[in-house]
Amino acid sequence: MRVTKKSLALATTAVTVFALAACAPADGGVGGTDDGGESAAADPVEVGIIYSKTGPLAAYGEAYHQGFEAGLDHATDGTGEVDGQPIEVTYLDDAGDPDKAVNHAKDLIGQGVQIMGGTVSSGIALKLAEQAEQNQVLYVSGPAAADAITGINDYTFRSGRQSLQDVATAGTFVDPDGAKVLVFAQDNAFGQGNLAAVDGVLGAQGAKVDSILVPEDATEFTPFARQVIDADPDLVFVAWAGASSGAMWEGLDQQGVLDATTVVTGLGDAATFDAYGDAAAKVDFLNHYFPGAPDNEVNDAMVAAVEEAGGTPDLFTPDGFVAAQMIVHAIAEGGDDVDAMVGALEGWTFDGPKGSTTIRESDHAVLQPMYQVGLVETDGSWMPELVDEVPADAVAPPEAD
Repeated sequence: MRVTKKSLALATTAVTVFALAACAPADGGVGGTDDGGESAAADPVEVGIIYSKTGPLAAYGEAYHQGFEAGLDHATDGTGEVDGQPIEVTYLDDAGDPDKAVNHAKDLIGQGVQIMGGTVSSGIALKLAEQAEQNQVLYVSGPAAADAITGINDYTFRSGRQSLQDVATAGTFVDPDGAKVLVFAQDNAFGQGNLAAVDGVLGAQGAKVDSILVPEDATEFTPFARQVIDADPDLVFVAWAGASSGAMWEGLDQQGVLDATTVVTGLGDAATFDAYGDAAAKVDFLNHYFPGAPDNEVNDAMVAAVEEAGGTPDLFTPDGFVAAQMIVHAIAEGGDDVDAMVGALEGWTFDGPKGSTTIRESDHAVLQPMYQVGLVETDGSWMPELVDEVPADAVAPPEAD
């Protein structure tokens, strides 16, 4: 496989375009023939990937990027082509900035690009979805988890899981019917959103949902931990982010919360595995992905490809891989007709890194398995260990309107 590079002049940035093309004879490319009888290269299919190369979500962006490149290679059998057409990918850095991302999208669309993908940020993904609908281009969102992305318009898809699937996975640690579920979260949009999701999913299954919302600037967690003990819940769902995480977990552990009930939270990327301290072994984790969770040939291929390229598979690597699978399938079935691409993706079932994966036709939700995970100490570090795989249908989100 050879890699060609092409400069693309954009209003806001100069980027390098990586064109993956099949190995070709020295006297020409692939495709038809020119008047001289030599091989003429087929026109490339342009794809724009907008992701966080820099900024606060850069680690997530890199995992997505590594997965996308591995997925593109896998889905095209190492050729970088679909039916003789090379796929030419432009990578653009949103740096976590919605305005920058929208400007990139407008520049791509102005250049005639009909396929876009990427972004870790939900706020950015929602903005790019607007651009996709307004300009009738295909957009495959990345790891952004906001439920509002699902079903937002006909032209927007996603390649990862959404928040409702996280919450549904949390509910598999207890029988929700009649259970007392307590959401322990920061009193901000993130925490309130998780409370709404738990109430919507587990509440609908018969759980009695209550909450303790902690001020964002809190540094002492003993009083809040005591409130958890007094509430005597069957399940505590923790939604927390930021620098106070370590102190929060220490507070819950010191007050006996982790010994008194089932405490569930989402397991993040590998950089967070040691953040729970001594509490790690007492917490149950819902999980989107870690390399040891799935057991299938596609995951093995993805892990091997990323490692061979010098990367490390992580939480959002499969989101990039699946995005590439989706884009290649859309091109193969839809050609340069965006509506045909959309039709090809709707209802498509395929083998992804997490196993059998389906794009629900009605709202473009990605139906996929999730995982129950524990952390175990190995050579002084905490590592994830699979407890159970939760089937896709058990955590499928309600259909979006």
